[in-house]
Amino acid sequence: MASTGKLERSLSLTQATAINMIDMVGIGPFITIPFIVGAMKGPQCILAWLLGALLAFLDGSVWAELGAKWPEAGGSYVFLQKIYGGGKFGRMMSFLLVWQTIIQAPLVVASGAIGFSQYLTYLVPLTGIQQKLVSGGLVILVTMLLYRNIKSIGKISILLWIITGGTFVWLIGSGFSHFNSSWAFGFNKDSFDFTPVFFVGLGQASLKTVYSYLGYYNVCHLGAEIKNPERNIPRSIFISVGGIAILYLGMQIMLSGALPWQKIASSDFVISAYFEHIYNLQVAKVATALILFIALASLFAVMLGYSRIPYAAALDGNFFPAFGKLHPTKKFPYVSLLVLGGFAFVFSLLFKMKEVITAIITMRIIIQFIGQSVGVMYWHSRKPTDLRPYKMWLYPLPAIIGIIIWLFILFTSPWIYIASAAAIIAAGVVVFYTVLLPRKGNPNKTIAQTN
Repeated sequence: MASTGKLERSLSLTQATAINMIDMVGIGPFITIPFIVGAMKGPQCILAWLLGALLAFLDGSVWAELGAKWPEAGGSYVFLQKIYGGGKFGRMMSFLLVWQTIIQAPLVVASGAIGFSQYLTYLVPLTGIQQKLVSGGLVILVTMLLYRNIKSIGKISILLWIITGGTFVWLIGSGFSHFNSSWAFGFNKDSFDFTPVFFVGLGQASLKTVYSYLGYYNVCHLGAEIKNPERNIPRSIFISVGGIAILYLGMQIMLSGALPWQKIASSDFVISAYFEHIYNLQVAKVATALILFIALASLFAVMLGYSRIPYAAALDGNFFPAFGKLHPTKKFPYVSLLVLGGFAFVFSLLFKMKEVITAIITMRIIIQFIGQSVGVMYWHSRKPTDLRPYKMWLYPLPAIIGIIIWLFILFTSPWIYIASAAAIIAAGVVVFYTVLLPRKGNPNKTIAQTN
């Protein structure tokens, strides 16, 4: 084992929930609102936000059950091994999760950094190259902020969430004085025309809302650092999803009531435009600064959670041993953090926001989200008497309905992203059978040694 120690169970329910919520918010909703409104062509876009919230609750039930049962570092990496067993298939599924994480986790971080640099242009005119430098510099800053022990991170997370939640309350409360109900609820005869075009638009809009809800499971990645995890992990997930859903729905309704949907769909800085319309340019700049702070806070939580996945895999001998090392004094997986931060830095310089959002979701649907939902039902059928500290309500309906919604979002996505996700999975399968599986005859041999 490469670890130099054990992770500390230091995060309370309040701290874990704060980390989850700031992970969920980030720059996502502020960047994706124009895409969501444009795809639905009107205030009926609220359906996409509701579908995203429903999926987060349903899928959150799967994560809650698995997280309460196996509160360990790594989240899905651990779950996929446990629910499918320690045989060849279970090992392959967990390996594919880490294989994807090395690509998609830095993409998630990069998307937040890119969104940050785009919104910053409302305050400071920046060229394209300057925006790239800002996004890359932000990744470096977040990595530096996370280079510390988990106790201090828990305290920082509460402060970050207070500022994040306060910004949302200000945003929603400001809209009442300029609320136009005919804009917010002005559905015409074509708003709910259930044609194939409508469902494609709903699918693509829902992909963006799901991106904005992502992070409800982050507490599971930190399972080994949560106090009383059997109770606090499920609570943290559902409190996070419920609270963020209320804030997102309130935000969308207030925006739709303050600005025509066409203006929302065409705006690059929709929240800034909203505050400028209600107050003035100076207030809009203050609001924009707060949005940038929220984006920074989210990147802080995102990279914190993802850095634990390669760490967990390395402890099992299923990834490069260096990823299993903990900092000798601060007790956090510093190698994993630095590597993911390095990839995120490169991706933030290479890619555009619109490209990474769709790639992030489609890449994860099959192995992580559907894989876990199918797996939890397989686990129930294979080991019905296993102790389950938390069992999802109305089992197995949340898992089944969640799978249907995930497939709907996947197959209404552009084919190029579906093909790319399939190619990454296929490449991972090849690596598993040619590199990882041969280690079976020599359990002490690591991936690094086979290369």
